[in-house]
Amino acid sequence: MSTGSAEGDVVVPPPSYSHAPTPRPQVARDLLLAPVAASIDVELQYLRRLTVAELGLELDSLEQCTTREARASVVLKAALRDVDTHNWWAEITDDGARLRLTGGSVSLDLGLSPSLIDYIQGSDGH
Repeated sequence: MSTGSAEGDVVVPPPSYSHAPTPRPQVARDLLLAPVAASIDVELQYLRRLTVAELGLELDSLEQCTTREARASVVLKAALRDVDTHNWWAEITDDGARLRLTGGSVSLDLGLSPSLIDYIQGSDGH
């Protein structure tokens, strides 16, 4: 199809976007968001496959995890293991459902699995 208007051509209007266009990098650090997020996601893939009990065995050995804050901290440490964050700031969100990256002109949330959320919240009796 063509957007031209020559005789016999089908006129197709340009697409209308109901959402904002793709954001462009505003600062140099923005260019590093994708590789940082991908590296963290690779680390999270292993953790996402574990049950709450397995997460307790795996992560509680890193430090004493008697509070929600301590469990969120060890999940964050495990997710950032061997990852160069290039000065992006990572945190577990208040609801314990996402790992948020901030520090450039945008932020990005990576979803955690139901078992990671339950582990952080202490749903297994922690």
